[in-house]
This record gives sequence, C-alpha cells and structure tokens, in this order.
Amino acid sequence: MGYETLARETGSRDQIASDRIRLPQLRHVIESQQFTVPLLMELFDRSRGMERLVARGGSLEFQNRIMATLFYAPSTRTRLSFEAAMHRLGGRVISTEQARAFSSEVQGEQVEDTIRIIGSYSDVIVIRHHQEGGARRAAQVSPVPVINAGDGEGGQHPTQALLDLYTIYRERPLDGLSVAMIGELDKGRTARSLAYLLAKFERVKIFFVSPAEQQMKSDILDYLNEHGTRYEVESNIDRVIAEVDVVYQTQIRPQAPGARPQGFAIDSAVLGKMKPGALILHPLPRTVELDRAVDQDPRALYFRQAVNGLYVRMALLTMVLERH
Repeated sequence: MGYETLARETGSRDQIASDRIRLPQLRHVIESQQFTVPLLMELFDRSRGMERLVARGGSLEFQNRIMATLFYAPSTRTRLSFEAAMHRLGGRVISTEQARAFSSEVQGEQVEDTIRIIGSYSDVIVIRHHQEGGARRAAQVSPVPVINAGDGEGGQHPTQALLDLYTIYRERPLDGLSVAMIGELDKGRTARSLAYLLAKFERVKIFFVSPAEQQMKSDILDYLNEHGTRYEVESNIDRVIAEVDVVYQTQIRPQAPGARPQGFAIDSAVLGKMKPGALILHPLPRTVELDRAVDQDPRALYFRQAVNGLYVRMALLTMVLERH
C-alpha cells in the first residue's frame, strides 16, 4: 500500500518508483533547504497526480493512517488544507488550532514532551509553532514524521513555498526566472522560504522590494550570494515591475511601522506596467496590498495557488508516510 498504488490510480510516470530509490529520504519537512531539484521534481510529479486523484473523488489508500495537526498559532487556510489533503487520501485527522491557549503549554509543558505523546497517537504531525525553530525542536524528538506549517516570525513556511513554486512550475520553466518579492520581507516566512527554493535553479534573479526597515534579512542575502543567485534590493516597485516574470506580493499590515501601501501594493496602475504574461502570486490572506480589482486579471493566480496547496500537501503526505 502507498504511492505505487496511487501512481497507478493517477497515471503518474512508471519511472517514479526507481527514481525515488535514488533520492534522499524525506523523513521530516522542516525547511526549504532540504529539498534538492530532483526531490522537487518528484514532488511536483506526485502533485500533478493528486490533481487527477481529487478530480476522481480521492482515495482510501491511507485509511489506516492518522495525521495530527498541532497549531500553536492560528492559520485556518493551512490547517484546513492539510486536513483536507489527509481526508482526500483516505486518512483520518486529530486536530487542535489553539494549542498555545488550550494545551498543557499554558502550564509550562515543553513542545518536546507534547510531541512525544502526540507522536504515539498518530502517523504524522503537522505543526505550526509561535517560536522560530519550534518545528525543528519537534522533529528532533518525534517518533513520527513532522511537517513544519510555519514557525515564528522570520522563520520558515516550507509547504507554502513548495506550493508557490509548484504554481509557477505549472505555468513556465523555473530556470531563468525573474521574481519580484514585494511587501514586509523582514519577517516574511513565505518569501524567505521561497527564496531558498529559487536559489536551486539556474539564472534566477530576485528583486526584493520593500521599505528599508522591512527589507529581506541578511541571512537570506548571504545564502543567495553563496549559491550564486542574483538579486537586487529595491524600494521602488516601478523600477522592476515591467521586467519580472513573477510578482510575489506579500502581506502589508496596515499598522506596520513604515508601511506605505501605495508604494508597495498592486492596483490597476501597477497592472498596466506589468508584462502581459507575468504571474501574480500572494500567499494570502491579504490586507491592503492587493486591490480587489486585481482578482479579475488573468495573470492573478493566488486563488489557484491556494488550491494547488491541497495537491502539494497530499503529495508531501504520501512521501513522508510511505517511508514511515
């Protein structure tokens, strides 16, 4: 039982089983850096298969598996996406969305103790933790695979980055891509995680567009330098919007110090300056940085991007569960 059966159901390539043998084992999903290009291609191949599987009503292949979603910080979209993914695979779910408020952590219990216990109830744990590094701490003690659904402010959100990259991959080649990341980048888990993934491809260039006080942190810039990925730090959206293939808009909190939505948001005026074939992505939810008028533009892919999250998370679950 496992992905071999799903591959037959979904029509995925016959070579997948032998290809997977040569790939590194995916025990936990903690950070974007752990993914190689071959591993990404396997994931994307499986995700295409999951699209076909969902169209046919899902599978019962993992009906004897249980996923625990342990969210110390709220995120309705991510939690429901993972839970829907497990249900579509035939599995079962145990869940808590307010673990920080309603678990034994309020009495001082450490996440390590919680994970040891929940790991005995389930086959995989999806965790969102309010502290950066919380998912890694969980993985170090967990008896079952752990998937990071976002940790801290300025940490990572690898599954969001994977679905972002998959959305781009479905539209155009990843090599040679130019991407503008716009918004509050200093604490942007999704932008940070996506930058790590983009650095794995050839001839990529990233423009970080943000107020100076909210620019991408030096650890990401150092990583891009080490891996030969070109980038520019910019504070004017008009200088880059006409030349990029992808606009990755991130959230701007209205109350954020220094936030100037009029210079770092997408509206009809910005749309008029973009390439005809450019893609507009946003991890959602949005606030003031994405005008509702953009929704009608055929280049806006953020709702499709959210749907793709179901397929990517289904594929990830098969990858970790079949090796556990």
